[in-house]
Amino acid sequence: IEKYKLRAVIGKGGMGPKTLEACAKFGCVYLHAVGGAAQVLAECVTDVLGVYLEHFGSPEAIWAFRVKEFPAVVTMDAHGNSLHAAVLEQSKERLKQFA
Repeated sequence: IEKYKLRAVIGKGGMGPKTLEACAKFGCVYLHAVGGAAQVLAECVTDVLGVYLEHFGSPEAIWAFRVKEFPAVVTMDAHGNSLHAAVLEQSKERLKQFA
């Protein structure tokens, strides 16, 4: 995030605490995209600005996109908030009702 000055990371499953910390420190967000919707997501890409680390292969390379109306949910924000962590905590609390 720091090295490539990333503003957003797109994925399907969240990242760990170090990524959350980096997002807060460097003003980046994690966007949770819907799995299996590659065609819909691809149609939102209006321009490819660059590709980095191509030697890792297309899925793992860093792609710089310009997008319009990209359907994703911000689940880790630039203020250190994590929807993944919040849902996990709420789930743990609700599970206590059944124990």
